Amino acid sequence: MAKRKRIAYDDLKALALSLDLPGVTEAVSWGQPCLKAHGKLWFFWSPTEDAPVFKVPFEERDMLVEAEPETFFFTDHYKNHKLVLVRPDRLDMDWAKANLLRVWREQAPKRLLKAYDAGG
Repeated sequence: MAKRKRIAYDDLKALALSLDLPGVTEAVSWGQPCLKAHGKLWFFWSPTEDAPVFKVPFEERDMLVEAEPETFFFTDHYKNHKLVLVRPDRLDMDWAKANLLRVWREQAPKRLLKAYDAGG
């Protein structure tokens, strides 16, 4: 995989907010800016690793890290959490968008998701 432009928190925040999904808010968690969806942590940046952190199931995380260790990783701090870090110069924005949409849908209340899918 070729190197890409180094992605910053503001780039991913702009992508996430451009999706115009209901229930998304800017917030602060552990002193760091983040985005929440439906009151739950949705996307954030690890200041210690200087990398974006995405929610993924453990099985997906293990597969991503094994298949592309130069792109995806986790540290001991994240090993017991369904999270994966992505090297900012290797992040595929299409993957990020798909992940954000999937996690937003997983966290959405059923009534909101039903209304959203119905176009209202």
